[in-house]
Amino acid sequence: MISQNQIVIKNIGKKSILADVSFLGNATNKPVVIFCHGYKGFKDWGAWNLVADYFAKEGFVFFKFNFSHNGGSIEIPIDFPDEDAFGKNTYSLELDDLNQVLNYVELNFAGSQIYVIGHSRGGGIATLVTGQDQRIAKLATWAAVSDFESRFPKGQELALWKKNGVRHVINGRTKQSLPHNYSFYEDFVKNKSRLTISKWCKEIKVPHLIVHGELDEAVPLSEAKELQKVNSGSKVFFLETNHTFNTKHPWNKQVLSNDLEIVCSETCLFFKD
Repeated sequence: MISQNQIVIKNIGKKSILADVSFLGNATNKPVVIFCHGYKGFKDWGAWNLVADYFAKEGFVFFKFNFSHNGGSIEIPIDFPDEDAFGKNTYSLELDDLNQVLNYVELNFAGSQIYVIGHSRGGGIATLVTGQDQRIAKLATWAAVSDFESRFPKGQELALWKKNGVRHVINGRTKQSLPHNYSFYEDFVKNKSRLTISKWCKEIKVPHLIVHGELDEAVPLSEAKELQKVNSGSKVFFLETNHTFNTKHPWNKQVLSNDLEIVCSETCLFFKD
């Protein structure tokens, strides 16, 4: 039977990180896969729990978490009840969150190989950390972004954001108008060297699998090719699917989509190789 245990990682001076860990039998001496969700996402989005089960059955410990300022809370981890936290989020905070998760895994699963999967924006964060942290043995990025700077507004739109101090984005599913404080942009400018994905992708010395859908409507296939270009030692796997591998939230089926099952299979083989 697969066990799934909830964990709260205390993040000194910051919001705590909610996580869960899934494994079959016991967690001793098994490689740990850390999963990083994407923008406007959370650890229980769509079919991610089924992904956890898949990897657990394949002999991994699967560790997924909510970024501390993703808009969820410890009490309500799904969707975005904490809009204030969402507005205060930055790429630097997400980078620090993943480092805190690595610290927790290193301490509590001593001796285990650590692999990381990052989806979409989480793939960008995972790429940065893998380029900067030698504790990660293998990286798989799913529909990952290749650049953060290009996603910020420019010109008059940027000036208006600075003037107002906040800009809003609509979450199409929940219909919430979610805030981004101008500090999000200021933090990127201040920490640009640390947050430039292409720079740190070049520094990755461990095996890197780049998975991307050829029909991705949110992050174009060209971004996967850019990651491959700067990390020539990476392996790519492209398939004819969309940004979330033909899944959505909520995902009420008891099985993975065919596309996501293929992605999980390829990633498992990559980790086991």
